[in-house]
Amino acid sequence: MIAYQLYSSRNFPPLDATAKMLAAVGLTGTEGFGGLYDTPASLATTAAALTGAGLSMKTGHFGLAQVEDTPAWALEVAKTLGIERIYVPYLMAEDRPTDAAGWRAFGARLEKAGAPIRAAGLGFGWHNHDFEFKAQADGSIPQASILEGGPSLEVELDVAWVIRGGSDPLAWINRYAGRITAAHVKDIAPKGQNVEEDGWADVGHGTVDWKTIHAALTAAGCKHFVLEHDNPADHQRFATRSFATLNAL
Repeated sequence: MIAYQLYSSRNFPPLDATAKMLAAVGLTGTEGFGGLYDTPASLATTAAALTGAGLSMKTGHFGLAQVEDTPAWALEVAKTLGIERIYVPYLMAEDRPTDAAGWRAFGARLEKAGAPIRAAGLGFGWHNHDFEFKAQADGSIPQASILEGGPSLEVELDVAWVIRGGSDPLAWINRYAGRITAAHVKDIAPKGQNVEEDGWADVGHGTVDWKTIHAALTAAGCKHFVLEHDNPADHQRFATRSFATLNAL
């Protein structure tokens, strides 16, 4: 399924207008982020926007605190919006471990936090950025340690962040085939271009070989392909061009 991470449009309110724009582009799926459902009011607004545009939300990002401290609320959000898989997306720099043992413990923490989510029949996993692919002083790679410490964790692989982390996404796709249930589809501009957009590009208009990577992800069992741009100057342009590229693969 092709979806759109609504974080890409956070700077282009209101949400109901964004939802209608996405539907007009041809998208039917979205992915949420914590701020869209951190209160009953925001949840109601999000649900109304999706319903009004005829969009679904099968996957969502939830902050670790949302899952650890308020699992009942996370499940209520999932029930209301139809979310089937929850991914924790980030760890602040000051909270990050510095060795394999620390990252394995973090993976175990995620594993424990996800227990109520999995018990309710939902998928639960981790979404990466670039820091998980930076070698630690002991030579370990955090992404591997996290998934070792949390053996039931699913993976939402953000391919472009893997590349920015200095790693080969195809190697990770092959390594964790069967555990990768979703992927972020984003692109990287040629060096020195799109500086005002933090060096990101519309999918198919950058340097990432999405034809090869998409085929590998599909073969590995990935079900959800989520378009994302961290800082688009024009979210309609990004959605239109990126959906056209991904839909043609």
